[in-house]
Amino acid sequence: MPESWFRGLFDTALTTAIAPVDFLLCVGVSLALGLLLCAMTLWRSPFSRSLAVTLAILPAVVCVVIMMVNGNVGTGVAVAGAFNLVRFRSAREIGAIFVAMGTGLITGMGYLGYGFLFTLILGAAMMLYNILSQGLRPGAVLDRTLHITIPEDLDYAGVFDPILQEYTRRYTLTQVKTTNMGSLFKLTYDLTLKTPNQEKGFLDQLRLRNGNLEISLCHQDSGTASL
Repeated sequence: MPESWFRGLFDTALTTAIAPVDFLLCVGVSLALGLLLCAMTLWRSPFSRSLAVTLAILPAVVCVVIMMVNGNVGTGVAVAGAFNLVRFRSAREIGAIFVAMGTGLITGMGYLGYGFLFTLILGAAMMLYNILSQGLRPGAVLDRTLHITIPEDLDYAGVFDPILQEYTRRYTLTQVKTTNMGSLFKLTYDLTLKTPNQEKGFLDQLRLRNGNLEISLCHQDSGTASL
């Protein structure tokens, strides 16, 4: 390939150009480290599939960005500002994303060995924390999300509290919205059941209060990401 294909239109004699072989090597290593980091981060952890893909490709993306900045302070400030526009849902996802970004930063600067070492250390640390968090929260399997549909004339404030206090360890009303052209309300609770074998009785008690309208009880989706 002609070498001119890999030079920028605005390069000068003082600009250091990246050789195509070095570029491919850094990107290839970044992709491999991204896959390794993704596997280690998601091990025994309920992250979403979209976050898994993000963790796998983000080191390569950041690597390319760093190589293209190549000492340009103004471009570097603009890139940092762009990263600040990203918002996440949970602290755990923030940590995983920044580890992936750190991997890309290291490989983008050419330190491939340090990038590999950084991935192994931080990936192992996250695997350990996943194990410890599951051991510290044995009741996590009892976490549920409850959706209750009620008629519009029912005052939902406190109407289900006695039932929730009887069957759950904790509960929080997280969302109230109208449905069916405004003729119904749908309440969403995040809760932790006391015992898993009382779900049937729990739902039967709720049906007596909501007029036998639709009720759903599902596992909490705590691993979704919003990028």
